Amino acid sequence: MSASAGTGVFVFSLMSIPICYLFNSLIYNNSAEAFFLAGCATVIFLAISVRFILKRKAPLNSLFYVYAVYAFFSVVNLIIGLEQDNIIDGFVTFYLKEAKPHINTAHGHMIAYWDGCVHYLMYLLMIAAITWGDDYRAIGLYWVGSFIMRAIIYILGNAVVAVWACFRIFSQPSTHTAELKTIQEAHKTSLLQRPLDLFFIIYLIPAMAFCVFRGLVVLDCSNTLCQGYTQHYEPYLKDPSAYPKIQMLVSMLYSGPYYIMTLYSLLVPGCEWMLDLALVHSGAVAQAQFSHIGASLHTRTPFSYRVPAESQAVFLVVNVLYAVVPQALCYRCTTRPAFFLRSIPDKKSE
Repeated sequence: MSASAGTGVFVFSLMSIPICYLFNSLIYNNSAEAFFLAGCATVIFLAISVRFILKRKAPLNSLFYVYAVYAFFSVVNLIIGLEQDNIIDGFVTFYLKEAKPHINTAHGHMIAYWDGCVHYLMYLLMIAAITWGDDYRAIGLYWVGSFIMRAIIYILGNAVVAVWACFRIFSQPSTHTAELKTIQEAHKTSLLQRPLDLFFIIYLIPAMAFCVFRGLVVLDCSNTLCQGYTQHYEPYLKDPSAYPKIQMLVSMLYSGPYYIMTLYSLLVPGCEWMLDLALVHSGAVAQAQFSHIGASLHTRTPFSYRVPAESQAVFLVVNVLYAVVPQALCYRCTTRPAFFLRSIPDKKSE
């Protein structure tokens, strides 16, 4: 299939830049001439994009069009984040003044950057894969984890289409394969012969404790350790916006059981579900930690709830490790899946 359809989506997504600027100018000018020019420009921009997409046979996969729309709005979110930081001006000024309060919180700000950068890249990669007929299930599952974490905390009420897209990703057949001999040899290896897996097991135990600990902190645990942690390391957990509280509770209920299941899968061979679960969880943790770290340090967070300067090094080391190690585990699962695959010999005709 020609790459023209994928190129058209890229052009279509970039059309959000002049469209945002024109409509923002329209609202402020409040004149018939501005409205006419903005409308004409929008029609022209969309016509150019559609022409690119339909120049040759467009993909039949309906997710192609879902991701095309999401790519468009990802660029809009990036514009929102840049204008909130005063890097650009005059694109979404009216929207930021009239938008719901969560848009202007530190958490909402980091969500805008995540969607405008990371999700946008994922959409373009999946669109390119669909265009060329390649498999995109792995990156799709990573996006599922990231989006579900965002949807639960941020836009649960508006996630109908995205939830449908998530189920479409899950319904695709797995592409993880390995030779039977390789699988059998991997199953026979002990934990001591798999030092990387041993490292992950050692990591998972304190990670699970840290996950539960932060959940207890946001539940106003009266323990002196919890009180001292919020005072000296993560005062953002007490931010009145409630986003960090929801984030930590979701992480405790979402990541806690995952860590137990991961421990089991690293000890017992043949847990095929771990391959997909690692992708989903790594995407969720990446999105969650990006938003949490950024919001904890951002100037939009009230000073009293920001990480103290003397504790920033410890805060960053702990939270970055908490975000990065799941990505390494995901990479291990996707590149060397033999231990997690079931040893099913080929059927021989009698």
